[in-house]
Amino acid sequence: MLNTIEQYDYAVTSAANIFIKKTKDYGTAWRILRTISIVDQIFIKALRIRTIQELKTQKVGDDIPSEFKGILNYAVIGLIQLGFDKATVEDLNVEVTGELYNKSIQLAKETMISKNHDYGEAWRAMSQESFADLILVKLLRIKQILQNDGKTIISEGIDANYIDIINYAVFALILISEGKH
Repeated sequence: MLNTIEQYDYAVTSAANIFIKKTKDYGTAWRILRTISIVDQIFIKALRIRTIQELKTQKVGDDIPSEFKGILNYAVIGLIQLGFDKATVEDLNVEVTGELYNKSIQLAKETMISKNHDYGEAWRAMSQESFADLILVKLLRIKQILQNDGKTIISEGIDANYIDIINYAVFALILISEGKH
């Protein structure tokens, strides 16, 4: 069995390959998206996962792992966008985009390593349903933070929520690859 870091890297590589290929196809059209739009894109994907889980059937081709990869990639987009002053039509080249993607993933991975130390990899005992629900909770928290003009009194900010979303998506992908979901 692979260790967590190797599994994490493998899951991210799969999502990153999709991200880079789409960047080559579409450029960085996502640079126009504001935070709420990114949140809504992730929300749609997480809600679709939840619906498929509940109905135990689907009519559109993208499977649950594909949706978790999409969630991961949109959360990375969210982190990247937070690093810019505003959403714009500015196009980034593939190399710069890849570097920004890797920087965001590295931040999420470092957070995962720290939390795994403290929580003892509790995520390994969680269900796929919980990951979908927790992602939805994080999205609702971001929406509330946006309603509060981006300010929090005691809670983590938008960036921390995106990082958790990335990690929940990776955890789900790892467990799926192990045949646990």
